Amino acid sequence: MIPLLIRSAARGALLLFAAAVLVFAATELLPGDAAQARTHGRASDAELARLRAQAGLDDPAWQRFGRWLTGLLRGDAGRSLISDRPVSVLIGERLPATLALTGCALAMAVPLMLLLAWWAGSTPRLRAPATGAIAAAAAVPQVVVAGALVAVFSGLLHWLPQASLLPIGQSPWRQPELLVLPALSLALPATAFGAGLLAGAVADAQRLPHVEDAVLRGVPRWRIAAGHVLPVLLPPILRVLAVIGGGLIAATTVVETVFGYNGLGELLVSSVAGRDVPTVQAVALLGAAVVLAGLWLADLTRGGTT
Repeated sequence: MIPLLIRSAARGALLLFAAAVLVFAATELLPGDAAQARTHGRASDAELARLRAQAGLDDPAWQRFGRWLTGLLRGDAGRSLISDRPVSVLIGERLPATLALTGCALAMAVPLMLLLAWWAGSTPRLRAPATGAIAAAAAVPQVVVAGALVAVFSGLLHWLPQASLLPIGQSPWRQPELLVLPALSLALPATAFGAGLLAGAVADAQRLPHVEDAVLRGVPRWRIAAGHVLPVLLPPILRVLAVIGGGLIAATTVVETVFGYNGLGELLVSSVAGRDVPTVQAVALLGAAVVLAGLWLADLTRGGTT
C-alpha cells in the first residue's frame, strides 16, 4: 500500500506541475493584457508601459512563470491586476459559495445516479435502450439543461428565481432557494454520466453466482441489492464519485455564469474578461487540482481493490 501511495503522489505532483504549465501557457495566449483592460484602452503608450512595468508584464515568460510558481509554493498567489487585492482573499470570498453549490449538486446526483444505474443495469431487455437514453442525456450541454430548468421552474411554474444573484461573501444558506436551479443544472448531467458508467457494473454484479442464487431462493429485491450487490459495487461507485466530484467543480464555471451566482466559476470568467492573469491562473489551477485530486482518489481506490 505504501509504494502505491508514493507512486500515486508522485504522479499527482507531476500532473499538477503539468497543469500549472498549461494554465500559465493558456493565459499567455489571451489577447491584450490587464494594463489595457484596466485603462479601458484610453491610456497613452507611456502610461501603458508604466503599468506593464509595475505589474512585471514586460519580463520574459519564464521569469514570470518561475515567480508565480515560487509564490504558490509559499502560499502567495499574487495580487489582482484589476483590484490590487490579494488573489487568495478573492478566492476565499467565493470558495464557500462554490463548495455549497457543488455539495448540493452532489447530494442530488448520488441517489439519482444509483437509482438510474440500478434501473438500467437490472432489467436485461431494457438495458440497451436505457443505456442509450442515459448516454444521450449525459451529452446535453449544461447551458441547455439550465435554460430548460429556468423555463419550467421560473417561467412556467414561478417557483424559483431566474437568477441566483448571491452577494459576494454572503452565505448561500441564507437564501437556499438560490441554490436549487444551479445545483440541479450541475446534478442532472452528472447523474446521467455516473449512471452510464455504473450500469454495466450493476449488470455484471447481478450475474454473479451468489446473487443469482439469492434470486432463485426468493430473497426480497431490496435485501439482494443491499446485502449482495452493493458490496460488489462499492469500489466502482467510489471511483465514479471521485471523478464526478472533480468534474462538478470544473463545471461550475458555466452554471455560475448563466445564473449570475458569485462563486469561483463566475470569478474566473470575469477575470478572463478583465485579463486579470494572476486571478485566472489561481482559480484555473485550483480547479485543475480538485479534478486531479478526484482522479487520484479514483486511482487509489482501483489500486486498493486489484
